[in-house]
Amino acid sequence: MNTVNVSRRRFLQSSAVAGGGLVVGFSLSGCSSSAMPLPVAATEGAWTANAFVQILPDNTVRFYTARAEMGQGVTTGLATLLGEELDVNPLDMDVRLASAHEDYNNPLFGMQGTGGSSSTRAHFLPMRQAGANTRMLILQAAASDLGAELTALSTDNGQVIYAGKHYPYADFIESASTLTIAADAPLKPADEFQYIGRVSRRVDAISKSTGTAEFGLDIDIPDLHYAVVVRPPVAGAKKLTADTAAARAMPGVTDVVDVASGVAVVAESFWQATQAASKVQVEWEETDLSRVDTATLRADYAAALDAGEGVEGPDEGDVQTAFATATTVQEADYWAPLLSHSPMEPMNAVVRIQGEEADVWTGIQFPFAVAGLVSRMADIPAENVRFHQTYLGGGFGRRGTVTHLAEAADVAKQTGKPIQLVWTREDDIRQGPFRPASLMRIKAGVDESGQLVAWDTARAGANISPDTFRTLLPAMYPWLADFLVEGVANASEMFFENFSTDESSTEGLFEDYDQPNTRVTHMTVDHGLPLTFWRAVGHSYTAFAKESMIDEIAQAAGIDEVTFRLQNTQGSPRRQNVIRIAGERMAQMAVPEGHHLGMAMHHSFATDVAEIAEVSVENGQIRVHKVTCVVDCGQAVNPDIVRSQMEGGIIYGLTAALYGDLNLEAGAVKESNFHDYRMLRMNESPEIEVVIVDSGTEPTGVGEPGLPPIAPAVANAVFKATGQRLRSLPLKLA
Repeated sequence: MNTVNVSRRRFLQSSAVAGGGLVVGFSLSGCSSSAMPLPVAATEGAWTANAFVQILPDNTVRFYTARAEMGQGVTTGLATLLGEELDVNPLDMDVRLASAHEDYNNPLFGMQGTGGSSSTRAHFLPMRQAGANTRMLILQAAASDLGAELTALSTDNGQVIYAGKHYPYADFIESASTLTIAADAPLKPADEFQYIGRVSRRVDAISKSTGTAEFGLDIDIPDLHYAVVVRPPVAGAKKLTADTAAARAMPGVTDVVDVASGVAVVAESFWQATQAASKVQVEWEETDLSRVDTATLRADYAAALDAGEGVEGPDEGDVQTAFATATTVQEADYWAPLLSHSPMEPMNAVVRIQGEEADVWTGIQFPFAVAGLVSRMADIPAENVRFHQTYLGGGFGRRGTVTHLAEAADVAKQTGKPIQLVWTREDDIRQGPFRPASLMRIKAGVDESGQLVAWDTARAGANISPDTFRTLLPAMYPWLADFLVEGVANASEMFFENFSTDESSTEGLFEDYDQPNTRVTHMTVDHGLPLTFWRAVGHSYTAFAKESMIDEIAQAAGIDEVTFRLQNTQGSPRRQNVIRIAGERMAQMAVPEGHHLGMAMHHSFATDVAEIAEVSVENGQIRVHKVTCVVDCGQAVNPDIVRSQMEGGIIYGLTAALYGDLNLEAGAVKESNFHDYRMLRMNESPEIEVVIVDSGTEPTGVGEPGLPPIAPAVANAVFKATGQRLRSLPLKLA
């Protein structure tokens, strides 16, 4: 799969390289800066839209997508939507990753990015409409060329059918280029779908199976040099002094330069760079974070919750009065630690600067940031930055950050060499950015009938958004001075600390049930750790607190977990349905002696998921044998990808539930690699059954919603097995 640069200025050149033919441009976001009417068809020109289809003279259909492929199957999903209406088998398409341009903005983000389980749900109708419009354009051209009535024509797998004869789409591209494309061609009804809703292999399956798929670490260009950065033990600490003499004398070392994050060592190979970096002796400044350990972190959060002074979030009804009338009241604190994303492909970027131009190769979730950031670091015009998107070897939010790219551009500028900069596994685990730690307090009350009447919740911890501003603003506004970037980030910290909750901090704590009286409070406690979005964002920890409390209050009220959840979700029919189906599965399960079932339900990214965990406890060790996942994600564009994403989310979440834990000692993360920051191993992975519920609605998110329910489902099963309520992650028995 190739990457094609599609900026307006280079479209003619790129089109020629790509093979010419008919190009159909269309805007997915509806906010193209082009003055030309949309959509538009052309055989050549200086304009392209947010995404486009190209029909080549050999009848190959190329589809260019601006959504990043990081294993979630987005290239397959979007090609399926396009191919359904275009009447072309998605597996026959040449699917390519597009470059960066404002016209590629994600309709849900207003910028070019992949995340938030948004790609399929944001593009379900726009991609289908683009396919239908392109098919209609071909039909209109065919009717003209064949002297036929439009109604006498049909299509099938890239061919026009007329009078019993089949004509490739390519036969009509010259005529089609002279026509005005329709903007509202009719879409197929669901009962005519050939590809949507059907299981098929992925469009990237062969290249990834054969090793021909190109990831960032695969890039190899002439004279490429490799850089690693000597970083402080405490994230964010600045260099005071450095002795680099021993490193400079090492074989293969060509440069040692200062960068904002530390000292960069450049060599002819990655191994030489890492070996030389170990010889650099640096004295680092002491920061406020240098005096923090994990116990301090948690104690500060607890003190903030006890003080009760925070920012009010959603506040509905009268919580205090409702508690006075409740017959059963339960209160508990829940802890979720710092976590690393740990994508299997380490963070990396290749930057080559030649005069006033630059080329960048990396796999990134937010391509919109590339040109501005490289422009800022290398002091070249942003329009002269060519971005080449690669596959992403895992994202999880980590590849929504751009520090590695800034470092690569800085080193390339200073050395004058093409640079591949790589974060080692140790760098990534110790330096972050991290998922924030959280301490959550929930107080719940039910009446005598088992109806939730009051839900009071608070979260203490740091916010993600200020760090997001701090890292992305320099890319969005290359001309913005450093002190202004920091000023905006500090202002956002003050805003979330004093005036409004950061939605990503509290999402998922309170929305899923029918309680009429709800109060949400957030206490910002920030020790200066670098933070960013982690798979499922706030839901990754809030679901553990919420669904643990739901089980606790149900048990205290003497109501089984399924009945209680059904009783308190009457305002959410889809949510009720996944609970009901999961409950029926749960009732039918015959589990071996010593095995116990726990349940959890959570709504995130517009998707409802209920999960049942079959768990045993032997010699103090928790073992998960099977997970049953019931998911309502609307229309499943490719059911196999939905299953894969649920399975992946469950395994990722189960890793965090059983092992995920970063510990601070004097501000430094103690863990360093997979030997002490454990992943779930193959022999520990449970059997996973995924039940897809078709609610007849448009698609919703699938990349993240499988993760949040797994930790509370396991914790609730452990309670049945041992009588212990585990309220801290990772789950460990006393």
